[in-house]
Amino acid sequence: MAEVRLLSYNVRSLRDDRHAVAQVIRACAPDVVCVQEAPRFLRWRSRCAALARESGMFVVTGGRAAGAMLLLGSARTRVLSTRNVLLARSPGLHQRGLAMAVLEIGGAELGVASMHLSLDEHERGEQVEEVLGWLGRFGAEHVVLAGDVNETPARPRWQRLAGVLQDGWAVAPSGGEHTSPAAGPVKRIDGVFAGAGIRVLSCGVPDVPAASRASDHLPVLAVLDVPDALRA
Repeated sequence: MAEVRLLSYNVRSLRDDRHAVAQVIRACAPDVVCVQEAPRFLRWRSRCAALARESGMFVVTGGRAAGAMLLLGSARTRVLSTRNVLLARSPGLHQRGLAMAVLEIGGAELGVASMHLSLDEHERGEQVEEVLGWLGRFGAEHVVLAGDVNETPARPRWQRLAGVLQDGWAVAPSGGEHTSPAAGPVKRIDGVFAGAGIRVLSCGVPDVPAASRASDHLPVLAVLDVPDALRA
């Protein structure tokens, strides 16, 4: 088994304090970061790369090609394959997507996807089914999905995800629960969802003071025990 540290973080296009975002990522020491609302417009490639460098990570895939989803990896991470997906979009609504990669981390092979679902309830329901469909075509035995669900765990779309995957907080709560708004969090709308065969060791909002000024969301840090690819 390999222990994998995965961070999910909506960084609000780095409009708040980008240095604080990098400080939070460094403090959490993740193997992989699932970013939502990464830079997608002017100089988006260089801005994503700058965030990765300042965070001590590298860009795995994503950005504008994935609807502002982004994956960052640590030096411990080896990239096996990547895919950027644009989800179906209703007229007048923001383009959403998936940044997906199959990674080897500490001897374990793990499919990772970063998502950000719609604010519109109907579109959000359609996107959940689309996301689950892409996970089924991942090509990795063990998968984890992380991101901004834009609804709370009692709502139907979250429940749909949690019916197929493990809701990390529900399985192994650790640290804070609520992720929004960052300055005074009162609800959990960001999550980490692990596939069968992965043991969730802990999941929750890490205690990093810089997070309150870095973005309008707090991050979620999950520690996962993933079967070694050589023995799976």
